[in-house]
Amino acid sequence: MTGKQILIFGAGYSGKAFARANSDAAPIFGTTRSPEKFEALRQAGITPLRFDGALTPEIGEALRATTHLIVSVAPEEVGDPVLNAARDAIASMPALQWIAYLSTVGVYGDHGGGWVDETAECRPVSKRSVMRVSAEQDWLELGQEIGRPVAILRLSGIYGPGRNALVNLADGTARRLVKPGQVFNRIHCDDIAGALWHLADANRGGIFNVTDDLPAPPQDVVAYAASLMGVTPPPEIPFETAQLSPMARSFYGENKRVANAAIKAAGYNFRFPDYRAAFDHMWANGNWREGEARSPMRQT
Repeated sequence: MTGKQILIFGAGYSGKAFARANSDAAPIFGTTRSPEKFEALRQAGITPLRFDGALTPEIGEALRATTHLIVSVAPEEVGDPVLNAARDAIASMPALQWIAYLSTVGVYGDHGGGWVDETAECRPVSKRSVMRVSAEQDWLELGQEIGRPVAILRLSGIYGPGRNALVNLADGTARRLVKPGQVFNRIHCDDIAGALWHLADANRGGIFNVTDDLPAPPQDVVAYAASLMGVTPPPEIPFETAQLSPMARSFYGENKRVANAAIKAAGYNFRFPDYRAAFDHMWANGNWREGEARSPMRQT
């Protein structure tokens, strides 16, 4: 499907990966709070716009021609910043066909290491995840109100070139924290991009866990990266004695295995179904350090 114009609120790491997979050469606009990031957006193929919580004439003009809207801005205590600033403008967008909201698997909270899918109860633990649940509902309600499909993508821990255990090992910042029974899912930025394009091409709404096939203990990921690099992994550190920020510690308060059958049922095939496949690829291609590495063309 051609004829798209895309606007990404919060064009960060995932948004730039999405733009680099733009095989249609569709116009893509993206917002950032910081003008210093404009050039990085341009290099990814995004026309930069400044958004700092207020709707500007430039954003309003872009919205009027936008067909596909992607929202990757974290909610705040007063609500979703994009809806707070631009709900009326979005509701009256004449060309709008589809909305995507990038959320987090954190909305499920703690399930004691059990499997969860999109039908699982959301019982968020952290304040930030409570706000995510509320923001998801607000976007779904807007979609119902205006008769447009809304895709909620619940993402697990994001990694890719420039953000991975290989980089951490090389920089000397990798740690192997061990909390017995603890696992996390992950998702490569190229698969976030691929899932977004796949859903956008079909204007498909719904809730989708965009996450890998292999929930794994975090210390195993570091050890695998070390084996690729031929270096000795850092020593294991018991979780109880580890010095962690409150946010980092809160992640370990949630333990679950996240299933991804819904996005597969929608026809998406993961490029990197687990961290091993992704690390093998990044190490073999030498692009593990490149935060702006070229993403592959998407599935057709």
